[in-house]
Amino acid sequence: MGIPVIAIDFGTSNSTVGLASPQGPRLIPLEQGQLTIPSAIFFNLEDDKVQFGREAIAAYTNHYDGRLLRSLKSVLGSSLIDESTEIGHERVSLKDIIGKFLAHLKALAQKDAGRELDEVVFGRPVWFVDGDAQLDRLAQQQLESIAKACGFKRVHFQFEPIAAALDYESRVGQEELALIADIGGGTSDFSVVRVSPQSHRKTDRRSDILANAGVHIGGTDFDKWLSLGQVMPHLGYGTHYRDRSNLELPSSPYFDLATWHRITLLYGRKSASELKEMHLLAGQPDLVHRLLRVVRERTGHQLASDVEGAKIALSSADEVSISLPYVDEHLVVAVNSRDFEQRVAALTDKIGQCIRDCVHRAGVSAEQIDTLFLTGGTSSLNFVRDACASAVPKARVVEGDKFASVGLGLAIQAGVISAQS
Repeated sequence: MGIPVIAIDFGTSNSTVGLASPQGPRLIPLEQGQLTIPSAIFFNLEDDKVQFGREAIAAYTNHYDGRLLRSLKSVLGSSLIDESTEIGHERVSLKDIIGKFLAHLKALAQKDAGRELDEVVFGRPVWFVDGDAQLDRLAQQQLESIAKACGFKRVHFQFEPIAAALDYESRVGQEELALIADIGGGTSDFSVVRVSPQSHRKTDRRSDILANAGVHIGGTDFDKWLSLGQVMPHLGYGTHYRDRSNLELPSSPYFDLATWHRITLLYGRKSASELKEMHLLAGQPDLVHRLLRVVRERTGHQLASDVEGAKIALSSADEVSISLPYVDEHLVVAVNSRDFEQRVAALTDKIGQCIRDCVHRAGVSAEQIDTLFLTGGTSSLNFVRDACASAVPKARVVEGDKFASVGLGLAIQAGVISAQS
């Protein structure tokens, strides 16, 4: 084996780091012994330091003065990548913030390996930006540029569902036609792959990959629509102006507050002024006052995190209560699974259609798919699983590690690259 290559699954919600070794591919502990780290960064202004992952979220929820940013992967390929955000008395570009997070992952890998490492393979969604090849290429170029600014000299990419296929293939006993479904925080990606015990050792797998497809729908989209449908109305979303009862208040602040990577846009001076004017003209100012409080006290990410927790809980319950004392002292919001599923039906339909398109491109019938391999945190939602399974009705359903399968597959790919160097 040559010089080790780092494998990074930079996810919208969580990330992993892997290395290949003579003993096989492995993920390295990143934080508190955990193999995953939330893709979060906190600029702690009180202690004058930058914190990452669970430590970042803990500092934020413990009300340290500073700025929390999450879901940074979502800005790749969008105009937001060139935006900057106010941190203390400075403005820091989102590109540089992503760089700080990736540099942290690089440092952890080098500490584990005990040496400097300058080659990396990243997982990437089938589409960073749906259906726009130019923006998709731009997103990959942006990630490569950020990685090189972190000190990586050579940067490789592998589709995330292909990486998951490599992980699944390591345990099959016979040849299969598998649909790999990686449904993560920001994207849903699919591949039809011919897998077998013998193919696992091959370095060139192009002939075994029959088709790829992806759609820019993931867990953060489900978070957003749960928030808009059942939480944001308690902050004034959908209410009207006082003197114009037929005209609703602007929806954009609520969409920003319900969208992980847009929350910080509400914290600027211009936004504060616009929200105060909206409050003065609101027909239900008591509700809009809650919105102002969240923005003023910068608890938007805490609210998004509580909504995300409720979404996860709805995978095994019909109704969940969210206590929101930082929004209003006695506010408790009940969210239910039936309303949630109805509101996101268009999203799950698109996931099912994307699978059918992928199978069609592969030149096979849905009935010929032997196995549906599910990975990614959002695959735990029952209606998402049902949408996937209904698209390939004869396939047996196999669950991978929801947060580690892609990372382990990338570590396998890293081993192949290392052996060729």
